[in-house]
Amino acid sequence: MTNTIRDITEQSRAIFVIGSNTTEQHPVIGIKVRRAKRRRGAKLIVADPRRIDLAEIADLYLRQRPGTDIALLNGIMHVILREGWHDADFIARRTEGFEELAATVARYTPEVAAEITGVPAADIEAAARLLAENRPAALLYAMGITQHKVGVANVLACANLQMLLGNLGVPGGGVNPLRGQNNVQGACDMGGLPNVYPGYQPVTSPEARAKFEAAWGVPLSDRVGLTVTEMFDAAERGQVRCLYIVGENPMTSDPDLRHVQHALEQTEFVVLQELFFSETAAYADVILPAASFAEKEGTVTNTERRVQRVRKAVEPPGEARADSWIITELAQRLIALGAATPDPAAPWSAWPHRPAEAIMAEINALTPSYAGITYRRLEAGAPLHWPVPNESHPGTPILHRERFTRGLGRFVAVDYVPPAELPDEQYPLIMTTGRVLYHWHGGEMSRRAQGLLAVYPEALVEVSPTDAQRLGIGDGDPVRLVSRRGAIEAKAWVTDRVNRGLVFATFHFPEQAANWLTSGEHLDPTAKIPALKVTAVRLERANGKG
Repeated sequence: MTNTIRDITEQSRAIFVIGSNTTEQHPVIGIKVRRAKRRRGAKLIVADPRRIDLAEIADLYLRQRPGTDIALLNGIMHVILREGWHDADFIARRTEGFEELAATVARYTPEVAAEITGVPAADIEAAARLLAENRPAALLYAMGITQHKVGVANVLACANLQMLLGNLGVPGGGVNPLRGQNNVQGACDMGGLPNVYPGYQPVTSPEARAKFEAAWGVPLSDRVGLTVTEMFDAAERGQVRCLYIVGENPMTSDPDLRHVQHALEQTEFVVLQELFFSETAAYADVILPAASFAEKEGTVTNTERRVQRVRKAVEPPGEARADSWIITELAQRLIALGAATPDPAAPWSAWPHRPAEAIMAEINALTPSYAGITYRRLEAGAPLHWPVPNESHPGTPILHRERFTRGLGRFVAVDYVPPAELPDEQYPLIMTTGRVLYHWHGGEMSRRAQGLLAVYPEALVEVSPTDAQRLGIGDGDPVRLVSRRGAIEAKAWVTDRVNRGLVFATFHFPEQAANWLTSGEHLDPTAKIPALKVTAVRLERANGKG
């Protein structure tokens, strides 16, 4: 997030939520958005194919067809430019590429955008006016924007809109992705991506590589690694022989689960480091019992880049150990076997067992954005948002205040591209996927909570009243959802949360997980994220064709 949660919910004059079911997926932020609307009168625009809870209190609800976000955003920008509502001073001083953007969005009149998105042209005009008249405005998005074959282009369109309005680098503004899982921001910050070292230092940079080689005492590759989806493709081909899976359950959360299942079966050696015996554990050769967040020391970096201390509340049960302890033990054994021979003169080459504070000292030394985030400051309660380049720096709650990291902000004109799977005669509906308030991701923890199961005990497929009537399906009836990759059976929830032609399913319940149906083939070309939000399906009664 470029801005803080408090900044957005206390200082924005408008909040534009697109591709985020905020109250269910990020309930703390969702409550604050509600409060900003009700107590401060902040204008609220919600764009989502489903009529989510926030839509009920929105000043304007835009119900775009799945996969048409670029057309919607370009249409809004068309109106802003047509009416002269853009921030010409900000654009001239702080951006480049404006002419190309203007030429592209000129083609997306409200009528053209309406034809693509299904959102009435008058509502596109109204959205542009609301944003223009209520600045600064914050834009919030989540995986409803990113999980498409044009996920990167969707994000660029969001950034284009905010630069066009001058809503970057100011309190109450920003482009603010709501991270999808606990500490995913911190994991990315620490190099949990295939193309960067910690602190987003590129593996292709000779300077960055030399720094880490000197610190760790081993030669490092300059090749970009594989994303998760690419790993399973390579495993199925026999090009990846070992998978080491830490805190992940790909047998519920990854696309096209039959493909994942086959890849795991093909892999020679699978190691799983996990709290519970998950669906993926059935395919593991070795299971390493890990400690939970409450059983270890460390830090967590949340969605607003705030780094916070995590303190051990209880000891890990049985043989469970902290992730860092397990990884250190593995490293020591590899060194003993001669599989790695680090330079003993390098500062962090021997892989000793170290307390969390000592690991943070290594992070301070090697990661510029974390250089000033010490345990001493965290223990004192300092609210530190990276980048924090030194110990005297107060942190950076708002990014890009004086300049962008690259100097000038770059407009990148993007065009609408239809989803890879569209309805046809055999698969006449679109399925979109997501999570519900009562369960989390693969459900490894939430399905073990009896109170949550009592409220939401089984998988439901949301179906519009129109489609339900056409197919002879009643509320609570067993239904079969079929895609080109497989089928699942669950109960129907007949609701106007979804429009005609759209169904919604979750992946919390293993046997009814929507990811038995989704595709791992249609990937964003840059980020390689799968198009989980748009899958062509047909719906049938479970006891026969509907």
